[in-house]
Amino acid sequence: MALRAAQAGVARIIGHSPTPSDGVAAARAGAVTELLQDVRGIFRRADFVVISAPPAATMHLLKRAAASQFGRGGGGGGAYLTDVSSVKRPFVERAAKLGLSANFAGSHPLVEAGQGGFRAARADLFVEKIVYVTTTPDSERASREVADFWHQVLEARPVTLDAAFHDSMVAWTRHLPQAAAAVVAATLGTHGPKGVTYGHETRSVTALAARQQDALAEVLLLNREALVDALQNVDRSLQELESALQTNDAQGVRDWLDAASKWRARLGS
Repeated sequence: MALRAAQAGVARIIGHSPTPSDGVAAARAGAVTELLQDVRGIFRRADFVVISAPPAATMHLLKRAAASQFGRGGGGGGAYLTDVSSVKRPFVERAAKLGLSANFAGSHPLVEAGQGGFRAARADLFVEKIVYVTTTPDSERASREVADFWHQVLEARPVTLDAAFHDSMVAWTRHLPQAAAAVVAATLGTHGPKGVTYGHETRSVTALAARQQDALAEVLLLNREALVDALQNVDRSLQELESALQTNDAQGVRDWLDAASKWRARLGS
């Protein structure tokens, strides 16, 4: 984001990273004009702040922003704050409790950013990509400013929506597939045959289970209510298949697989 903002002509970009080498690399590449060791200095001085961190760290940084009088101190009343977590309602609610509602709107860019760190940075990462921007009655202006930043500076396609609706939607579209991949991997690891070679099917289905697990655990717990609902529907679907297999219901098995195949065909490549 900093790299793209620099290329777009943003004159002052203040950065902070818990990994010093990343900060140095960003400065050398011209992505930031200034590095600060204390993140509080950013909250006090910046007009627009993006928190890009795992969920627990994001929660902590919101608290530090409030303690730094963000939006009421050096940044002024027109200062705005966003995050990039894939869950939104907990952060919107946290911002409200901290008195940041007028300055905060959550963001969720639909991109795969790789392994992280500045070496993985790409200036075109967000171009033409959808970014969900979540709002509350108190953050309408902040939502407009955050959406404008995504569109004007990063050339993304912001879509504004309610935080609770967002979390319900991504529970089905992102978090359920991640959890399901982990279920298959855990089942094979615990109950699967030992000493065998697993082929393309297993590797494809379980690929998502190899992602960063600490951050994923935080995300799943934050979105647990919506995800539990999705998982209960998966359980019902599996019970339908199990029942058809136990009763040797060939047509039932075919119907079950056919419904899955037709849905996947509609989804496209």
